[in-house]
Amino acid sequence: MSAKIRFGMIGCGAVTEVKSAPAYQHTAGIELLGVTRRDLAKAHDYAQRHGISQVFASAQALIDSPDIDAVYIATPPDNHKALALMVAKAGKPCCIEKPLAPSYSDSVAIVEAFKHTNTPLFVAYYRRSLPRFNKVKALLEQGAIGSVRHVNWHLSKAPSAQDLSGEYNWRTDKRIARGGYFDDLASHGLDLIAYLLGDFKQVTGLTHNQQNLYQAYDAITANWLHNNGISGTASWNFGCYSREDKLTIYGSKGVLQFSVFDEVDIQLTSAEGVQHFAIANPVHIQQQHVENLATSLHTHHEHPSTGDSALHTSWVMEQILAGVD
Repeated sequence: MSAKIRFGMIGCGAVTEVKSAPAYQHTAGIELLGVTRRDLAKAHDYAQRHGISQVFASAQALIDSPDIDAVYIATPPDNHKALALMVAKAGKPCCIEKPLAPSYSDSVAIVEAFKHTNTPLFVAYYRRSLPRFNKVKALLEQGAIGSVRHVNWHLSKAPSAQDLSGEYNWRTDKRIARGGYFDDLASHGLDLIAYLLGDFKQVTGLTHNQQNLYQAYDAITANWLHNNGISGTASWNFGCYSREDKLTIYGSKGVLQFSVFDEVDIQLTSAEGVQHFAIANPVHIQQQHVENLATSLHTHHEHPSTGDSALHTSWVMEQILAGVD
């Protein structure tokens, strides 16, 4: 590899505008050299706006280019498997947007392909790298709430104007995202919970479509047990009056409360009283994730979010969505 690892990006959607692509551009040891997408006119516009030097005519052309050392797949999840297998075959390191794939079986195929070629695979579960959540992890490891007993997460929001209009949205197309917004949003929190509290051992769920605004599920509940005996529950509802995002970890000596998506204070309640920790997210929210990616590729240091950890999250989601209404 060159002194700078030259990345090519497949897909130039909204997630790449501020959250991810600028993080690749602002990280030492990495260069975002080229992009491609199905609409090449939009790819050229994107490259011009972001100062990216090359636009490739196709995903295959980008992957096969000798100028590209590694690939970032930033497409909707139904394209992840086909593109990932192409990158694995080329033997190039890859980072894939979350979730890893729409199904557990597709996720397994992706991970096995990269293991077969002994090629690094990363997944953009960037919360594992964010300072605010690593503060939560540090508090847990320091015993700030004693032994962890239970975790609960509730996420709800009102239907959007797009939901109500019936306009097509791939995030609620059951062929692409069986759980609808659950696939897109719950994957972040479930992966974070596994990072903070350890792998899940047993998981069950119930699924339903209460609003009939789209094909995918809009009301989902789950309960589970971690390998270390911690119990957990969660609920996701995308037809409520108001938005709420609250994750609470209950311990033998205290309680930690924070949000998965909202930038609110971490609150620690214990015998010492109530403490608040305000930790802002970076402007480009994948910044630390990409910096850790650069470190891993240059020094072989383990990254917080790998194919294996993302595969576990895919398994958890599959167990929840297997529940019947």
